Amino acid sequence: MIRPQRPHLRRSAWAATALLVAAVAGCTTAPPLASLPLPPAELTSAPVDWSALDRQRVRVRAPLTLIDAGGEGVLVRFDGRAWTPTERARPGSAEALALANANDAGQLRLVVTGEAGAALESARLGSTVVNVEALVSLEPAGPVLRTDTAPALQAAPRPAAPMVAGNVRVAAFNLENLFNGDGRGNGFPTPRGARTPAEHAAQQAKLVAAIQALDADVAALMELENDGDGEHAAQAQLVQALNADGADWRFVATAGRVPGFASALDLDDPIKVGLIYRASRVQPVGRPAALQGGPFGPRSRPSLAQAFRAGRGPAFVVVANHFKSKGCGEAEGADRDQGDGQACWNATRTDSARRLAAWLASDPTRTGSQRTMILGDFNSYAQEDPIHALAAAGWRDAFAVTGAEAPYSYAYRGAVGRLDHALLSPALAADLRGAAEWHANADEPRSAGYRDGGDGPWRSSDHDPLLLGFDLRR
Repeated sequence: MIRPQRPHLRRSAWAATALLVAAVAGCTTAPPLASLPLPPAELTSAPVDWSALDRQRVRVRAPLTLIDAGGEGVLVRFDGRAWTPTERARPGSAEALALANANDAGQLRLVVTGEAGAALESARLGSTVVNVEALVSLEPAGPVLRTDTAPALQAAPRPAAPMVAGNVRVAAFNLENLFNGDGRGNGFPTPRGARTPAEHAAQQAKLVAAIQALDADVAALMELENDGDGEHAAQAQLVQALNADGADWRFVATAGRVPGFASALDLDDPIKVGLIYRASRVQPVGRPAALQGGPFGPRSRPSLAQAFRAGRGPAFVVVANHFKSKGCGEAEGADRDQGDGQACWNATRTDSARRLAAWLASDPTRTGSQRTMILGDFNSYAQEDPIHALAAAGWRDAFAVTGAEAPYSYAYRGAVGRLDHALLSPALAADLRGAAEWHANADEPRSAGYRDGGDGPWRSSDHDPLLLGFDLRR
């Protein structure tokens, strides 16, 4: 006897058919077909239209990359990390607009309840989650996936401190507001930074761990408390802490050595730049110099330059810089947000860049050295006007010289890029042997910071430090 072949139906179709037959036979009451549970829609890429999936369950087969941990849950993205458009393309260009649109289209918020959600929120940026099954909710800020089932988390590893070739190493590091009160255990909370003596001790310990791990000979520092050179100053106590294990760090003092620079302390800016160095490895040459006037003081911090020599090698000049931020407070005219991706105060930052290039062309340290590096937080991404102005004046990007792949030092609203730069004179670029960033901060969760009890160098700041290696020792 030949049996008829059963028609090929999906499992869900067989279930519906069985219920319908049972209902007709009077054995049970069949639910409406529309109320039967449907399998979740499967996603392997970002949907073109999330509205078609609103209030539906989905299973995401593609990995989702963690790009921001602020707010409820975490921000994740299809197709890997997102880049700040003006890090990769000129402001206002079609390419920058396309990058911005792609960033928006590929990201969504993932909310996982319970302990699994806490673990996800404490993961490093760049970590990935796979096999997410969740309910889609369209909210004003964009699509949200909500689930009480823990997805598989592939945590991004913490990188070791970078190693660079060369016999002289120079670092640049934004310390994120190192304030020590009055330096005697009082004066807290501070205008910025630590709120208590215990917080200051924890913050300084993390910064010391980071600076020691970099093993630099010279370091340019940003966001030091602007409280002078005395023994109770923030930079003096940082150096004391660095030397607690027998090291020989010193800071470049400016009081009485740079004409008019002491008056900068009277300006309404609580932070400044600084330079520290290992006395057994390099020696200062001549006096420091500072760029003041114009935007430097009321907006950008006065730049600080000092020449050094390693052994019998040539003199080289290190310049610490910190340009005006992108915040829009008090911005007027050309400094207002022009809608091109550079945010506020771009005109002031660009003016700062041009004045800096002109000042350095005048040999402010009076050493005659052609080997100069300008380091610091320029509050400008790589393709923005201030960096292009410096490139037009002949300054070379150290990371481009070495061919470093996809450098970044800062994460903001789900995208990464470089606010911190190292630009070299042509003569010094020929001596460059390596350039690296240490992603010990930008990718770390806030819970790793000093206010939440995190230890070690992790999240010692919101900026990643950079490290350069040169052949300058003879």
